[in-house]
Amino acid sequence: MGAGFVIREAREDEFDVLGRLMVTVYAGLAGFPGPAEQPRYYDMLAHIGRMAEKPGAKLLVAVADSEVLGGVVHFSDMAQYGSGGSATGERNASGFRLLAVGPEARGRGIGRALVQGCIDLAKEAGQGQVILHSTEAMKVAWGMYERLGFERSPDLDFLQGELPVFGFRLKL
Repeated sequence: MGAGFVIREAREDEFDVLGRLMVTVYAGLAGFPGPAEQPRYYDMLAHIGRMAEKPGAKLLVAVADSEVLGGVVHFSDMAQYGSGGSATGERNASGFRLLAVGPEARGRGIGRALVQGCIDLAKEAGQGQVILHSTEAMKVAWGMYERLGFERSPDLDFLQGELPVFGFRLKL
């Protein structure tokens, strides 16, 4: 529970709202490819509820007064993580992807609470580490990840088309 919001698993009736929020957030990142450059990526964001169908995946949302403020996808099975690079081969690991907080909800600790929710799920599952990926356009989030104990892990880096994607790891 955060300041006026709660973190929980998303309900099916929230998938479309969260998908629109994610498209808005990612399309608004300066220096991040837009929908025209990465249409499949944005289709995945728009239909984020499909991620919850993967084995071991949980779609977490931050909600206040039934308004979806942000979300993230947690993977207890890295084989389902779906990124490039070597992350899907990691063992004794959980991961999360697609963290997004709506512009009007930023600065309230929602991103941190969503990440902490993923860390807590990994600990409950007895995992030894949590993995995530980020890009240069997401530098604001990097500071939060580092304050939570994540360290850069270049062995997890990869290119998504022309876009460098950087790996991070938190040992539990």
